[in-house]
Amino acid sequence: MEMTADDYDTRDILRPLVFRLHENAPAIVREVLLERGWTEFDKKEQDDADWNLYWRNSPFRMTDHHSIKPWQRLNHYPEAVRITRKDYLARHLKRMKGAYGSALYEFSPVAFIMPNDYVKFIAEYSKERQSVGRRPSYWICKPVDLSRGRGILIFQDIKDLVYDCTVIVQKYISNPLLISGYKLDLRLYVCVTSFCPLTIYIYKEGLVRFATEKFDLGSLDNVYAHLTNTSINKHGASYKKYKEGIGRGCKWTFSKFRSYLRMFGVDDVLLWQKINNIVILTLLAVTPLPVASNCFELFGFDILIDDKFKPWLLEVNYNPALCLDCSIDDTVKRKLLHDIVELLNYKQIDTFRQNRVAGTKAGRRWVPWSTTGKSASREGPGLPTCRKVAKCTSASSVQPALQAARGSTRKVANLTKKTARAHPRKTLTSQLRERMNMPKIPSQAKAEAKNKQLPGAEHSPRRSAQLSHWLPTPDFSNYELITRPYFLSDKDQRPIARRSLLLFFS
Repeated sequence: MEMTADDYDTRDILRPLVFRLHENAPAIVREVLLERGWTEFDKKEQDDADWNLYWRNSPFRMTDHHSIKPWQRLNHYPEAVRITRKDYLARHLKRMKGAYGSALYEFSPVAFIMPNDYVKFIAEYSKERQSVGRRPSYWICKPVDLSRGRGILIFQDIKDLVYDCTVIVQKYISNPLLISGYKLDLRLYVCVTSFCPLTIYIYKEGLVRFATEKFDLGSLDNVYAHLTNTSINKHGASYKKYKEGIGRGCKWTFSKFRSYLRMFGVDDVLLWQKINNIVILTLLAVTPLPVASNCFELFGFDILIDDKFKPWLLEVNYNPALCLDCSIDDTVKRKLLHDIVELLNYKQIDTFRQNRVAGTKAGRRWVPWSTTGKSASREGPGLPTCRKVAKCTSASSVQPALQAARGSTRKVANLTKKTARAHPRKTLTSQLRERMNMPKIPSQAKAEAKNKQLPGAEHSPRRSAQLSHWLPTPDFSNYELITRPYFLSDKDQRPIARRSLLLFFS
């Protein structure tokens, strides 16, 4: 018998949700949750499981994910470092380039992981130097596990390359888009609520970050001219000064930036569709991660735009900074956190923080994307009903962008039943590794084991999930993104397609 809120004493209905913060958690997280009427977890007076949201900067242990209760959420997905550490991201993107061609993944600059790729880097460097009439490239060196612009080196001559840890060396984009002579990049906020199926929420507002001194290739050691990190530029002499065309500080909102582009006749919609494609293809490179329920991940994608309005992926941040350095930060980040809490889809019964089914032990939350015979249009635990979002992106810009990249986009008028896989298929590499590690079994034992196998035990029936059809907003339409897969089917060892879900929230 399922327990509902009506089964509890009415005096408990107004019981608040409880949040738990780890040390060094951003102060704005506490402020936003308190604004929403939450209370903070008190370890001395409450049980260890008496909370609804646990927010921390560092990853959770797998035991934390395994022991999650139905009413709880964690703000990190297991093994999200696959995409946020610079060398891991470079390897995944390189693998996808080899699998699907460089045309689809040309948004990432050429990268070398040092010292492992030192010989390859020397070959590429020498090849460019020996090319007649070709201008030598600029290179940027970044430590693979540092953030906020620490340890970054820009150079043109290899004699200036010095490092004492694992670094990634990439071609430096020497023709960035400039506004009044100042370099800029975009901080895009992306929330992933599931990696299987891949469900992406892209926040429509974000931050445009400027360097505080004018761009100059003649002074590669001037971090205030080449780096846009606020943690660096806020210490510069020009940070608080009024800068022509930029103003004081070093940040704009996406809304202001897009208005600026439209003033000069730039198709900002097409540009944003290209950026959305970068997000999808980057996350597909690391999908799927280990199956986990009741968790989400907030990523910070750093996108650079060159003078030809081509977007480039610089890196993906694990814990995008939520500190408030200026009023623009407060405007963007406070509303961002409010909307993320809405995405977590808490229900009134979650305030009781007790088992939902009488007589059963609280365990892991069921995955709401696998349903049987019922429409998924109702709100399932862990995923809210989407009222102001749309699936994927608009036709005018995404279709031309991805049709050129091997026709990976297909318009759909109505969403039909799709099979949702509860667990990802094993890759060919993992299957070979298992076979190599498997102990040898005598042929007689193999025959006996085969005879004992129950009929029909090889494959379990898949549960079908029917997605609700959302009405398109004025800006977006319903689309389904199909990418060339790298999973193999069990039946004929041919590739099978997999699905991603892109949503927008604001």
